[in-house]
Amino acid sequence: MANQQLRSVVLVDDHGIFRAGLRSEMEGAVDIVGEAHDVDSAVSRVREHLPEVVLLDVHLPGGSGGGGAEVVKQCRDLLEDVRFLAISVSDQAEDVVSVIRAGARGYVTKTIRTDDLVDAVEAVALGDAVFSPRLAGFVLDAFGTAAAPDIPDEELDRLSAREVEVMRLIARGYTYREIAGDLFISMKTVESHVSKVLRKLQLSSRHELTRWAEQRRIV
Repeated sequence: MANQQLRSVVLVDDHGIFRAGLRSEMEGAVDIVGEAHDVDSAVSRVREHLPEVVLLDVHLPGGSGGGGAEVVKQCRDLLEDVRFLAISVSDQAEDVVSVIRAGARGYVTKTIRTDDLVDAVEAVALGDAVFSPRLAGFVLDAFGTAAAPDIPDEELDRLSAREVEVMRLIARGYTYREIAGDLFISMKTVESHVSKVLRKLQLSSRHELTRWAEQRRIV
């Protein structure tokens, strides 16, 4: 891990003290290449630095009043290379859905622990979707994710009920710590379940697992 290249990040928030706090907390875990405080400066910094991940506040001044969602829309041509992770005090469905609909890959609240935020940045950089607990439901409801089709699935049948539970939470972007808290089990047990799921399904990463679940519409 010591030689792992740090993910490049642009911080976007209209409160300088919050940006300073994030920079201090995440120093050494990510490479913060730029900061912005409103819609216009955010778009400018993102296009200037082309970071791997943009940590984006949802409520921002400037632009035409669209906030964080407007930043994502104005950078939509960059979404193949630049991933947006919304971070906000708000856990309201309309805020979550608007920025995800614009093209952000995840949404976490500002109560998130630093370690979990670093994990979220890494996951989003790898193409995964990441949400704080309970927020994923807003997105699933908004985008009409249907229940799993009632047809036999030999691969799914290999998993125990608990492994299916863990698999769904992983596919929804939960961290190991969040899954442990939600299911009242230890992080070590979560890691064990994930390893078994990946082995049984012959997959090699969270990203592949998420795609597998999405294809079967069982997230």
